[in-house]
Amino acid sequence: QVQLVESGGGLVQAGGSLRLSCAASGRTFSMYAMGWFRQAPGKEREFVAAMTRNADKTYYSASVKGRFTISRDNDKNTVWLQMNSLKPEDTAVYFCNADSERLPISPRYKYAYSGQGTQVTVSS
Repeated sequence: QVQLVESGGGLVQAGGSLRLSCAASGRTFSMYAMGWFRQAPGKEREFVAAMTRNADKTYYSASVKGRFTISRDNDKNTVWLQMNSLKPEDTAVYFCNADSERLPISPRYKYAYSGQGTQVTVSS
């Protein structure tokens, strides 16, 4: 069993930065590929970024590529999402997902583990 806890969300002005963290319980964090998704009110869940279990590959949605960076430290059981040049359209609840069998990139698939989310609000 893995529990994921996101943190680092908040209110920021457009152009600002935030760093989200996702801390995982358990001693098998390195077995899981990790992904970030977001969901804005009235909108469908959207893929943001993902990273393979050994951090050798990263994936980003077109809307965040060049502005967001996903990283992980398997010794600290943590994955981060560094968000720069934030825009009002980045406003959403951000969730991290973990799965040992699939790379979390499909917004419609239910992955093995998901956190409760952290709110990010970007004001114009």
